[in-house]
Amino acid sequence: MINQGLVLYDEDYKLIDTELVRLNQLANAKVSFLVDKDGQLIASVGETANIDTTSLASLTAGNIAATGGMAKLLGEKEFSLLFHEGVKDNIHISLVGQRAILVIIFDNRSSLGLVRLRAKKSVIVLSDILANLIKKMETSSHTKEGATFFTEITEDDIENLFS
Repeated sequence: MINQGLVLYDEDYKLIDTELVRLNQLANAKVSFLVDKDGQLIASVGETANIDTTSLASLTAGNIAATGGMAKLLGEKEFSLLFHEGVKDNIHISLVGQRAILVIIFDNRSSLGLVRLRAKKSVIVLSDILANLIKKMETSSHTKEGATFFTEITEDDIENLFS
């Protein structure tokens, strides 16, 4: 399949959001969000008001890409889990299938062990949601033989729209 961006349907977004809310609560995290590997924010929950989630999503994808390079140098396929410890906040990063990244920001109200446990379970749920989403994309009318619905629009269609 051609590597194309995710087409997120409303029902899938709701499933993702529900899982992130559940994860955020059970892990006692500050923020949980899902990013695609291109750095696009898919969904976020929690205390996001003071965080530039768009920039953080992009930097997270870059971090995963850089870590992937290190993994290859060491003969590994990839590192599926990253952890960054700060003075007041910590970041736990997990790969979700081949398409997404789960990011959990937590402080001293939680623990790495609890976050890892909850993240592991959520990765399974989110992987299933994304797998079903990709199946929908492959069978939807939006993609026919690798073409997006934009490539099906002709100049006549555009002219008719504006006339």
